[in-house]
Amino acid sequence: MPAPEQHAAAAQHSAHEGGTRVVVWALAINLIIAALKFGVAVITGSTAMLAEAFHSLADTGNQIFLLLGMRLSTRPADEEHPFGFAAERYFWAFMAALSIFTVGGAVSVYEGVEKMIAPAGAAIAHPLWAFVVLGASIVLESVSFVVAMREFREVSGGRGFRKTLREARDPTVLTVLFEDTAALVGLVLALGGVGLATATGNALWDGLASVLVGVVLIAVAIMLVRDVKSLLIGRSVPEDERRRIHEIAAAARDVVAVVHIRTVHLGPDEVMCGLKLSFTPTLETRALELRINELEAQLRAAFPHLRRIYVEPGFDEHAGDAR
Repeated sequence: MPAPEQHAAAAQHSAHEGGTRVVVWALAINLIIAALKFGVAVITGSTAMLAEAFHSLADTGNQIFLLLGMRLSTRPADEEHPFGFAAERYFWAFMAALSIFTVGGAVSVYEGVEKMIAPAGAAIAHPLWAFVVLGASIVLESVSFVVAMREFREVSGGRGFRKTLREARDPTVLTVLFEDTAALVGLVLALGGVGLATATGNALWDGLASVLVGVVLIAVAIMLVRDVKSLLIGRSVPEDERRRIHEIAAAARDVVAVVHIRTVHLGPDEVMCGLKLSFTPTLETRALELRINELEAQLRAAFPHLRRIYVEPGFDEHAGDAR
């Protein structure tokens, strides 16, 4: 099977079982971690721990957003939405990114700055609790990260990391993977801040750790917002896949030339494809219909996510056809 078809099959896998499994794992783990962090933040008075608690709360909300998008996207098309609801997944992924920015990033920076400008004093009460929970959180987040990374490798279909990121049309697994990466970085920063605050007796380090956690979350949120915004506007299929569609169309019976191809992802696993093709001029209407039906069947066999295919007979642009 050609590489683009393998990538399409991998994307289908991500959009269903794989993506759901990753999100459910992340949701369960973040619920546990958020409860532990809020409890210890109250006991210790640590701002870094409070920032991490808000971080986990934001991540929990994000998993709910992603699951909601996956559920709503399966609704059948209706008169008002003739192309269906596949884009729900993009919308709710966008909401998840905003949640990371506000509930996680902005709140963490605010709490950290407030702690830093307060008079210095005993930074952490009962620091042992903070160390235990941060250590346990690192272990739990590592489990979620491993699950997300394993699914990411499935989605990649043998492509490199950068190419997979560039060509990804399903934000679900990527969102969880970036969240988990940010979570592990944030936990290490919080651990360092609590450790320095405990050693020096100065709350400045605790507040600084909170600010750094917030900055990491804001950076991740901006990156996710940029990518999901592109998907909401409408992105074409990856270049390799587009090239394969062109090859199939050009090789179809009675196709003289491919004038142009237009594709757009309506959702992670639903693509609309429009082709303008120059057919043999002597074809009768019935024969032309049969050729178009044959081509649509070939394209859907190669790429199941080409749910809507529209073929317009026309002339090669070099022959004077106005596009």
